[in-house]
Amino acid sequence: MLNFRRHSFKHGVHPPENKDETNSLPIRQFQFAPSIILPLSQHLGKPSKPLVREGQEVVRGQLIAEADGYMSVPLHAPVSGKIRRVSNVPTISGKMAQGIYLEPFPSSTQEVLEGEPISWESATAEEILQGIQNAGIVGLGGAAFPTHVKLKIPDGKHCDELIINGIECEPYLTTDHRVMLEQPDDIFLGIKYLLKATGAKRCIIGIEANKQDAADFLKGFVKKGDPITVEVVPVKYPQGAEKMLITSLLGKEVPSGGLPIDVNAVVVNVATTAEIGRLLPHGRGIQERVITITGPGVKKKGNYLIPIGTPLRFVLEELGVHEPVSEVYMGGPMMGVAVSNLDISVVKGTSGILVFTEDQVRRPQKVYPCIKCGACVDACPLSLNPSKLGILAKFEEYDQMAEEFNLMDCFECGSCSFVCPSHIPLVQYFRLSKSIVRKRKAA
Repeated sequence: MLNFRRHSFKHGVHPPENKDETNSLPIRQFQFAPSIILPLSQHLGKPSKPLVREGQEVVRGQLIAEADGYMSVPLHAPVSGKIRRVSNVPTISGKMAQGIYLEPFPSSTQEVLEGEPISWESATAEEILQGIQNAGIVGLGGAAFPTHVKLKIPDGKHCDELIINGIECEPYLTTDHRVMLEQPDDIFLGIKYLLKATGAKRCIIGIEANKQDAADFLKGFVKKGDPITVEVVPVKYPQGAEKMLITSLLGKEVPSGGLPIDVNAVVVNVATTAEIGRLLPHGRGIQERVITITGPGVKKKGNYLIPIGTPLRFVLEELGVHEPVSEVYMGGPMMGVAVSNLDISVVKGTSGILVFTEDQVRRPQKVYPCIKCGACVDACPLSLNPSKLGILAKFEEYDQMAEEFNLMDCFECGSCSFVCPSHIPLVQYFRLSKSIVRKRKAA
């Protein structure tokens, strides 16, 4: 019997899961929109540089924007069609940014362009990392960090354990769950690439107990002698954060300001792993991803394979919504972002789309002074002091927050805001404070 006490981390919260409506629905192909909108910045790091011009015809899978340096990834055409414009496009941040408007050919078969295949057996670690960058692969769990950068082991460090993150602790989202049930061959092939790229000696696939069917299913693909194990951990938010998952599976704590490689581990999302196994053997670039589209406001809920660049407005029109729509989130309700413009599009880091109607949204309640109850301290998975940080944020003591109270360790999971009886929007305070600290350092 699994010792859940060992396989866990301190603190955390238990928000309602709300996964039952989509976790049994198979992945379905979403239809192509009449217009595709592609921001050139779909990842952390420098935006990609466009290689196409207005009026140019492109083939699905064709390189249309190249990486601008090491901390960047290229962009591939998600459909065969004609470039309409290379200009500013709307983004989830509310700002306009450079991008590409692509109009699909209505009669095209939309076959994907083949590239130079990369074999995990014959390729070197560096060739695999280059292949991952060339494929435009980023973290599909939501962070969109360039995967080839994460996998590059710094000089003086080594990787012992590769952890495949199949936790998916965000409420409502079931994308990773379905990928584990429907793409096992891609996942295990992706693991072979990752083991060689990192030099890890073993691999652990971490899955939460509410996805026991996926854990049992993947265990059946582990052959005798494989350096792979499947571990089930208890349901607790934010178990999917890589630092928490390392603590749960390895019993190690990533130091403040540190990275997983500081404890000789690398963590990769399971959907990202599946894309590596799906794309590299064909030398292809990523053109689509699986997204959970759900929430009380959606009529045709499900898990869909959607072309990158599909406008949000088109998605909601095709699936139908219950009026009046009040809020739409990209991502989950805990760490996702409420959108202000339905003309933005699905990007590589979009893991879910949630729709809520007017009567299902909890309106912001009056914010009361902190009563020093300690609920946020008990909830914080990193054992920070959100109460103290919130008070310092109110008085704009940003340097003290960062230097004395480890503000920059916060990964904005929202556990503190979730439990605060005074309705203080702590995570919003911290997000703003961190951006100010970064600007000051840059200056």
